[in-house]
Amino acid sequence: MSNNSKIKMTVINGSHFSTLDGFYDEVSQLFIKDDGWKIGTLDGFDDILYGFQGEITWKDSQKSKEDLGLDLTKEFYENKIRIGKSFNAKLIQQKLNELTAGNGQTLFEILIEIIQSHKNIQLILD
Repeated sequence: MSNNSKIKMTVINGSHFSTLDGFYDEVSQLFIKDDGWKIGTLDGFDDILYGFQGEITWKDSQKSKEDLGLDLTKEFYENKIRIGKSFNAKLIQQKLNELTAGNGQTLFEILIEIIQSHKNIQLILD
């Protein structure tokens, strides 16, 4: 990965995807298209943001909020529980319970939180 400290601007286009895998494809093209690998996890998305400094505009963010909302997030957690093995099923079940009780974060909210945790990035929801 290149660690370019120049200030950049990029646009995540919510009309380009409707799933988490689609989001990963979109941000892989934006942030690491020349690095020979693809983002495939929330941690991986967080990791690539460490080399970015600047502004991210998320176009069609309302569409993404709906697409990456409650239903897809429930499916995301249920798949992790079903796979088991390397995942902490107890923690994931707790997150799923919080989500269904109306207290948990959706995937969209998790992605926003990841971006906002990077102090060198300004996020604009469009």
